[in-house]
Amino acid sequence: MATKKIGTVCGTSCSTCDHHKKECPGCDETKGKPFWTAFIGIDRCAIYDCCVNDRKLPHCGKCPDLMCERFERIRDDPNMNEAEATACLAAMEKELRGRR
Repeated sequence: MATKKIGTVCGTSCSTCDHHKKECPGCDETKGKPFWTAFIGIDRCAIYDCCVNDRKLPHCGKCPDLMCERFERIRDDPNMNEAEATACLAAMEKELRGRR
């Protein structure tokens, strides 16, 4: 039986995250304050905050500004090189455009 994909507002999947259910119950459950925000010194994920709190959207796929500058934080991940970050952003965009 396939694992149910647990989506996020940004197009990533909690289902494939090593931290899901360990350090983090997911974006919806944490209201945009997943475990990693503490490591980079922010209160809430900027993508979640914009999408859910400011624009009142279920996910970024409904936003006319999809793949805005907020997504560029992915490139700051020290665990990813430029090619991996580009691939990650492309996968997020594909997922979000498919949800429209």
